[in-house]
Amino acid sequence: MVTVIKVAALSGSLRRASYNSGLIRAAIELSKGAIEGIEIEFIDISELPMLNTDLENQGTYPQIVEAFRHKILQADSVLFASPEYNYSVTAPLKNAIDWASRPPNVWAGKAAAIVSAGYDFGGGRAQYHLRQIGVYLDLHFINKPEFFLNAFDPPRKFNKDGDLIDEDVKDKLKQVLLSLQAFTLRLQGKG
Repeated sequence: MVTVIKVAALSGSLRRASYNSGLIRAAIELSKGAIEGIEIEFIDISELPMLNTDLENQGTYPQIVEAFRHKILQADSVLFASPEYNYSVTAPLKNAIDWASRPPNVWAGKAAAIVSAGYDFGGGRAQYHLRQIGVYLDLHFINKPEFFLNAFDPPRKFNKDGDLIDEDVKDKLKQVLLSLQAFTLRLQGKG
């Protein structure tokens, strides 16, 4: 019997045809066919209000924030896909991270992986900032394989809708997911 891990997947881009959201869609597709024992749920962060502690009411949060926090809490691990803005993570992703870190921190103890698509370094500097943030959050990131995709090098990696179409990149993404799965099971004492 295969142990199934639940992965919460967050995209740091809100753009409709986002390549980073496309990476998550491809990961979900892989989890339904090419990888046994992993369930990935895309968690939409676009409607979260900006973090404002005035919105906290004696330890409770707005309903949308509570629902988001619950999804993170119920996940075994996290997959982040985010472009790089100004050498760092995007504002929507940082906002989501901050909401879920409010007491009690629902990120703590989870395995995590990062993938990114962008220009030149493929979002790599944002990944390093996210790893730094993860130290405080008590997130445990896989180290290998790393996944930085220059989405603009030929041949085309994505179609006009932001869907991943490059089979070699899909295979690299699959390797990240397999590593996340194995690491999650090790952290849980099941691997």
